[in-house]
Amino acid sequence: MSAFHMESGSLADGRQILYYSTEPEAGRAGYADKRDLGERGRAGQVRYDRLRDEWVAVSAGRSARPQLPVACPLCPSEGDELTEIPAPDYEVAVFENRFPSFGGFDEPGPLAPTEVGPEMEIAVPASGRCEVVCFSDDHDSALVDLSPERVELVVKALAQRTAELSARGDIAQVFCFENRGVEIGVTLHHPHGQIYGYPYVTPQTRKFLAAAKRHKETTGRDLYEDILESESNGPRVIAENEHWIAFTPYAARWPFEVHVYPKERFADLAELPEEHIASFAPLYLEVLKRCDLAFPGEPMPYMSGWHQAPVGEGREWGRLRLELVSIRRGPGKVKFLASSESVMGGWVHDLGPETSADILKGAL
Repeated sequence: MSAFHMESGSLADGRQILYYSTEPEAGRAGYADKRDLGERGRAGQVRYDRLRDEWVAVSAGRSARPQLPVACPLCPSEGDELTEIPAPDYEVAVFENRFPSFGGFDEPGPLAPTEVGPEMEIAVPASGRCEVVCFSDDHDSALVDLSPERVELVVKALAQRTAELSARGDIAQVFCFENRGVEIGVTLHHPHGQIYGYPYVTPQTRKFLAAAKRHKETTGRDLYEDILESESNGPRVIAENEHWIAFTPYAARWPFEVHVYPKERFADLAELPEEHIASFAPLYLEVLKRCDLAFPGEPMPYMSGWHQAPVGEGREWGRLRLELVSIRRGPGKVKFLASSESVMGGWVHDLGPETSADILKGAL
């Protein structure tokens, strides 16, 4: 199991930057940010959609975020090339997003209300926090190229951030995720992910919590345990070890979809024991390698995120698990989320979950 050390520093506009490493006292937080950034960016509002019973973040400042810049803002600073990372090197770095969807205020604000009045237009400040997670200082690498020890360090950093953000008071749910590939819409190719600290529980999570509660009330059993039992005995298991199992679910939505479950229940990353983090790294790297070899010469574009239980109400019905999905449906082909999926929420699987699972199982 790799060592874990953290240093905290500041950027020119007052945002926090954290360096995570396997070596103690690396001294990276001591490097000053020499840029003139002016005032820090702040999020706008969250507005309530009464018809959908959902909150929507409105953050006009995000339109100014960089897109395919000549100088990558996630590489270490070097000479006159000053970036978001003042240090000349790093292992894993986390900093507050300069263009946040949530947060950026001087002090944590209130959570979005769980009950609203009769007004048609309801808005509150977009409290919470948005962070960028850099997996490596090597611009030309990708998460799939990293060592198990580096992936382990990344997960430990995500666990530490989950614990700290959950304790702020203005965050109802922590979501750690990665987007990869131009087909997904990625504009920065440096290997990185993000963390959203939502001031509300997201619609997807509310559905999952309600389903788990309903299953318990009607069957007396745990929904996630029943899913694990069913999938572990089925034909769609992609990878497995002592602590984790990765499978394509029976009713997958996306052309390629893999769920990675710990075999024991944990509410969030902060609860994961070290041996589970260590065993997750090689299994997840295997899944990513299988995805990239599914169609040789065409790295798999994907969206990958950790489902975590809410901080407060409903936490007992949540369970930690990772979901990886891709719009790739064949060589040179992607699935567009057209009217049925985007407008009506009626999904159509183009390959069949068993077919896409077989492609991944045969990829290595």
